[in-house]
Amino acid sequence: MLTTAGTGHADPYAPPVAVPKLSPSTLDVRYAAERRSIEQALETAQEVGDTDRGKALGDFLRPGRRFLYFDPRGAGRAIEVIGDLTRARRIAVLVPGADTTLSAFDRRGGKPWSTPGGGARAVYAQARSLSADPDLAVVAWLGYPAPKTFSSDVLTDEKAAEGAVRLRHFMTGVHSVNPRASVGLLCHSYGSVVCGKAASDGPGNTAWKQVTDIALYGSPGTTVWSAFALGGTARVWAGRGAADWMEDVPHVRIFGLGLGPDPVSPSFGARVFEAGHGGHSDYLAPRSVSLRNLTAIALGRPTGVTPG
Repeated sequence: MLTTAGTGHADPYAPPVAVPKLSPSTLDVRYAAERRSIEQALETAQEVGDTDRGKALGDFLRPGRRFLYFDPRGAGRAIEVIGDLTRARRIAVLVPGADTTLSAFDRRGGKPWSTPGGGARAVYAQARSLSADPDLAVVAWLGYPAPKTFSSDVLTDEKAAEGAVRLRHFMTGVHSVNPRASVGLLCHSYGSVVCGKAASDGPGNTAWKQVTDIALYGSPGTTVWSAFALGGTARVWAGRGAADWMEDVPHVRIFGLGLGPDPVSPSFGARVFEAGHGGHSDYLAPRSVSLRNLTAIALGRPTGVTPG
């Protein structure tokens, strides 16, 4: 019998395990602890008949996958690392949007690149196609409870505010692990609201100064009125595919409702990059111009980005 959250029954999954603070010496301990937590959650999914969750967790346990954080309760949260976080010159953090759950961390409608895990692998593979050693680590950051597309939550920044606190906390951990690396944030859809809140809420702390690029793609807005309010010294990028339905979303903010100006509008002041002809889920599709440009941003190579 399925007894996951939202069915009216108590959530059967265990809360996150206690892990040490992020540092170079604790990474392997955290990877091992979270793997054990995933194994336990998989056993629970099998016991309660949570088939979709079970498939996702089985994928998480494939050899070589490493998670810094895992919480199977409710829709779930997870943070995966691809590459060497301690030695990378550059770290890219993918922040996903609405409808992202543990079950959709790697699988979504036949488009794996539209998921956090699949998107992170797509960026890393694109970087590897440019150099055998791109000196890049990519983080798939599902560190907040993403809202559902068809809910009132996507009309406000409430979920984003919670996510922003968690993202800034994670950035403090990244700074502890690798203070020499620079960071690019790749923020999709409602994830751009999370990035916007995180960037505008006191950008002066030491960890946040590592962020040199913020890319907003398929964005409904960020709640701020200009790229300058987001970036400080960071480069702020924006792109939208020609077939992305987000173009039709009203870009307003009144009495806390709506998410503000369109990031690709000239008045916002972002560096608009070419995003091709794809739809809302296609930005990290293989061989796409948007993947090429977002990977250049991830690598901190602004001259490699094609303007839109």
